[in-house]
Amino acid sequence: MRLATELRRLREAAGLTSRQAAALLGVSPTQITHIESGLAGVSEERLRRLASHYACTDQEFVDALIAMATGRTRGWWEEYRGLLPTSFLDLAELDHHAAFLREVAVLYVPGLLQTEDYARAVFSSRVPELAGEELELRVHHRMRRQQIVVPYELVIHECALRIRVSDRAASRAQLAKLLELSEADHITVRVIPFDLDGFARAASAMTYVGGPVPKLDTVVRDVPHGSAFIDSEAQLGAFRTRFRKVEAVSLDPGRSRDFIDKLAREL
Repeated sequence: MRLATELRRLREAAGLTSRQAAALLGVSPTQITHIESGLAGVSEERLRRLASHYACTDQEFVDALIAMATGRTRGWWEEYRGLLPTSFLDLAELDHHAAFLREVAVLYVPGLLQTEDYARAVFSSRVPELAGEELELRVHHRMRRQQIVVPYELVIHECALRIRVSDRAASRAQLAKLLELSEADHITVRVIPFDLDGFARAASAMTYVGGPVPKLDTVVRDVPHGSAFIDSEAQLGAFRTRFRKVEAVSLDPGRSRDFIDKLAREL
């Protein structure tokens, strides 16, 4: 779908209709529509021809699009197709292909760092309630997503650390897992305490997923029906700035670990 979106944007930026693009490529307008709707794939040769017709000179961007078009594999998340909402599969695929991850969390510990008990409590609070089998599928899927190997920066508010989604023991275990993971070389955890100035900038949760080139970055935000995926260049730029502003008012990683440890001891 992202490949389809970018090809449509390139065509529109070139001022061409789908019929004109089809004529340049020697295919039917329907085929262009299918490609731009994510209903049909596109070969490397045709993608390069389209990029040329669209006067796209960003070779790194074109190469990234070709990799998206030709390098797709069936990941572990395909096991859940038809069993979970497609947004769950999309999130797992985004994680898998990410160059880096940046996250701002306000109310909950992010899914990539949750314990199994914490995740189960979060999913159990859903309205309407989930059937037991689907709840366990979601928990299992979330645990499998936690194979983080790329740089991951998290800024988390004290609110998310203090809210008990389950009981005291589950909260203590969750804080312990955060502390453990924050010691990994590729994971950075920063905390915004209640008494730190600048909270307004952290009032909105988000996950920023780095793509192979900045144009292919994606922001994920939770919405009532699931997840919203944001990929317009203007919005991506705004979210990059927002993350850096939030990061700037947070505690450094060392003080953040001390803060989390103190909260855990209070439990």
